[in-house]
Amino acid sequence: MPSDASRSGARRGSAGRQSARDSVDEVWRRRAHAVIPGGCHTYAKGDDQFPANAPGLIARGKGCRVYDLQGRAFIEYGSGLRAVTLGHAFEPVVEAVRAALQGGSNFSRPAPVEVEAAETLLGLIGAAEQVKFAKDGSTVISAAIRLARAHTGRDMVAYCADHPFFSYYDWFISGWKMSAGIPEGERQLTTTFRYNDLASLQRCFSEHPGRIACVVLEPERDEPPREDFLKRACDLAHEHGALFVLDEMITGFRWDLHGAQGLYGVEPDLSGFGKALANGFSVSALVGRREIMEIGGFEHDRRRVFLLSTTHGAETHALAAAVATMEFYRAHDVIGTLHRQGERLARGCNEAAAELGLGDHFEVSGRPCNLVYVTRDRQGRRSQPFRTLFMQEMVKRGVLGPSFVVNYSHTDDDIDQTVEAVRGALEIYRRGLEDGVETVLEGPSVQPVDQVRGGFPLSPESHT
Repeated sequence: MPSDASRSGARRGSAGRQSARDSVDEVWRRRAHAVIPGGCHTYAKGDDQFPANAPGLIARGKGCRVYDLQGRAFIEYGSGLRAVTLGHAFEPVVEAVRAALQGGSNFSRPAPVEVEAAETLLGLIGAAEQVKFAKDGSTVISAAIRLARAHTGRDMVAYCADHPFFSYYDWFISGWKMSAGIPEGERQLTTTFRYNDLASLQRCFSEHPGRIACVVLEPERDEPPREDFLKRACDLAHEHGALFVLDEMITGFRWDLHGAQGLYGVEPDLSGFGKALANGFSVSALVGRREIMEIGGFEHDRRRVFLLSTTHGAETHALAAAVATMEFYRAHDVIGTLHRQGERLARGCNEAAAELGLGDHFEVSGRPCNLVYVTRDRQGRRSQPFRTLFMQEMVKRGVLGPSFVVNYSHTDDDIDQTVEAVRGALEIYRRGLEDGVETVLEGPSVQPVDQVRGGFPLSPESHT
């Protein structure tokens, strides 16, 4: 048997290796913060959104797993902020990209894949007749606003206050808490309504008669539309001379192959797609009725709109990824798989919470293809510290999950492993409820993504 000294040496060696691995992660995190504001290019990926033991950077991914700089593997959820629906490095998409890159990625004239991608997408979205591609959702939704203002001759926008994010452009951010740098006048050009509340939308039109250019909302977020809300909101917008715009960044290619608009039978004037459209490659799309979209082109006698003119908006490899993704959706039951696996995950997690007596403090909810979890403190209030604790314990058990949004590559075994990790994490969660969350939390609490001021500690050592 090994001596006490050898066992002690082994422990020191193990600790030293762990420290070395941690230092690699910390060095990269500090390098990122030195050259990138916030250390990342999307706020939702920031250090303040994850527990202290979460991987600082992801080195690679395959299927539903990601690997950090230390070589640790994690079952991942919410892949690429819901953009990766098929799986990381999904071979049919990778092969299409590889083939496209062999012929160049950007030219001085359009490429055939631009037409192919446009025809494929329009073939799926029944209300759409034309499309313009770009790189992110903010850009195409803001382009929809510009089109609506030009088409109607009005300047105001009514957007749904229950939906968290539409664009980083001034028209939307002016209404956020984190609105530094936005002229005050922009705030006067927006008004808000509540989801599933037609009366609140009617009030917008009553309070601003003849001024609202468009109504903007997601088809669904945390709750489904009730009493034909989407169709009635569309009709109300048209009754008052406004356009109806749907943001399908999340619902598109998750709710239904034809978008949530296809699922619920509503025909918006304009809508935006992205995220899952190209399985994580940078492609977004503004689609809409021809009479509106064409004022960004030539074939009309109206005043022309500077709609979208992006140098990289039609990169061949990205559009090839979009075509391959859409074709895979057509050939396989991706939507059904997302729903089935989501149902399996939600059922297992909620059963585990109930068995541990935590049903009032933790639950998994939402549409099965777009699951989130809710964490509550001893008093039943939503709690960021308990959210942090839950994520912390899931990381220890090999799961990285800011949400529980599945992708097509999650197998039954992956789901079952996750449920067991949840069960273990909730054991510690229960201890936090009994003894105080600070007794089991190993770093600072995560923060709201729109926190107004900085001050989040870069290292867990700075947490007091």
